[in-house]
Amino acid sequence: MTRLGDLERAVMDVLWDVVPGTSDGVTVREVAEALDGRELAYTTVMTVLDRLAGKGMVQRRREGRAWRYRAAASREAHIAQLMLDALDLGGSRDAALVRFARSVTGTEAEVLRAALGAEAGLTGPLPAGPTDRIGDPRTGRARAADEATDR
Repeated sequence: MTRLGDLERAVMDVLWDVVPGTSDGVTVREVAEALDGRELAYTTVMTVLDRLAGKGMVQRRREGRAWRYRAAASREAHIAQLMLDALDLGGSRDAALVRFARSVTGTEAEVLRAALGAEAGLTGPLPAGPTDRIGDPRTGRARAADEATDR
């Protein structure tokens, strides 16, 4: 997934902040007006939206002589894809995941446990275990986190 530049990100923030279900998209003029304080030319915003459409970040449909734009995916889906892409940059996804897991707050860890529990088909969140043990995806057995980072 392509990383967004500053202006592309600002435009995507406008599209992501449109209340879902209330609009079939926004026009170039509406995006330009929502970018308060930037004082961008209409054609600049139009070019950015066109490039974002080319990258698959936005969808557009013709309405009369104008185009209406909307985000192709949610902000959360975009961020999740960036995280997955970042995992692919390193040599060991396991080591990167362990370091990430160690950096989250308690509340964020609970969110991750609940999501993993739901993915596994459990009715409640995964039980909190010792922070120095992780599950081996190949065997399902716990192993020391230091051992996982050596991969």
